[in-house]
Amino acid sequence: MSRIFVTGMGIVSALGEGKELNRIALMQGNTGIGKTSYLQTRYADLPLGEVKLSTEEILCRLNRKEPGMTRTALLAFLALNESIRDSSLSEQGLGSEQTALIGANTVGGICLTDELYRDSNSSEKGSPYLFSYDCGSVSLFLQSYFKIGGIVSSINTACSSSANAIMYGARLISSGLAGRAIVGGCDSLAKFTINGFNALHILSDEPCRPFDQQRKGLNLGEGAAFLVLEKEELCRGKKIYARVSGYGNSNDAFHASSLSENGEGPFLAMKQALFKAGLEPGEINFINAHGTGTENNDEVESRAMIRLFGTVPPFASTKASTGHTLGAAGAIEAVFSIQNIYHGEFYPGLRFGEPISGIGLIPLTEYLKLETNPNHIMSNSFGFGGNCTSLIFSKV
Repeated sequence: MSRIFVTGMGIVSALGEGKELNRIALMQGNTGIGKTSYLQTRYADLPLGEVKLSTEEILCRLNRKEPGMTRTALLAFLALNESIRDSSLSEQGLGSEQTALIGANTVGGICLTDELYRDSNSSEKGSPYLFSYDCGSVSLFLQSYFKIGGIVSSINTACSSSANAIMYGARLISSGLAGRAIVGGCDSLAKFTINGFNALHILSDEPCRPFDQQRKGLNLGEGAAFLVLEKEELCRGKKIYARVSGYGNSNDAFHASSLSENGEGPFLAMKQALFKAGLEPGEINFINAHGTGTENNDEVESRAMIRLFGTVPPFASTKASTGHTLGAAGAIEAVFSIQNIYHGEFYPGLRFGEPISGIGLIPLTEYLKLETNPNHIMSNSFGFGGNCTSLIFSKV
């Protein structure tokens, strides 16, 4: 069976546009969380991870007009475009039936709910926002714009969406249904999701503190990231960032928005990923934790890591830098995990002060440059409804 390599990456987040700006911000311990400049919401004082580009600025980069275009799709465009250029994919390669596109999001066109509602009450001709409201509209736009010729699909499993897109793309390649898969996810800030998370009482009124005893909740963010996965035979002469070596998915099946106390879903997802990669727990060098900063998630993920690893390897959550980007989180954090391997460095979790009572785990709090590049990085993404996914990336 062919090995699966990552040959291209693209990202936009509250830390900046492009993988290098994001990397520099993580190295310097910067955060993109703060007050919003573009989104108008009645919760204006809540800290959020907003991309520092207006929708109009991104629209100007398209060379054609798209009716009903959403900010979600535009963020995806930026990240996918970078990943394609990074992998040096030609128009012929993109148009091949062997090139799949697996996108993911949770917000989709919900960010334009107000516009759709306005049209439904004022227009008899329908609304351009009706088509873009569906989460699959983002992948269809990307397929059309970049003329991608193979399998196209969209995944929505809440916060594990783009991690599952990466897993599904790898499985398409492994099964021979694709030779290459462009995989990732996107989400934009929206009043709909802010109001919903606020109703759950899990939004923090200050920048979040993952794995800290005094954590108060999460900060929502926005962004997008895509990876180009290719089977080994297509990678001759190409730059290779890392290998997709393991993945696992499970369902906690406990509660719509909480994980079980013993973390059965996270435990099984991590265990399955290790089995797929053929690794022992002690071979994982670093964990990019899901680490939302909520009371339930951080304690449950901690218990699951202790249960599986015993002595937990170095870990941290980059959501303290980007905010929780929902359906984009798995792909954004996959980019960070691959950069851990490629550049030989670990990025810190921010604002940690005191371990969770009865747990005692302490995340990495300072940037760490390694003498040798790590061999294996695990990235966790746990979604509402109990959908839990773990990915493992390995040095080539």
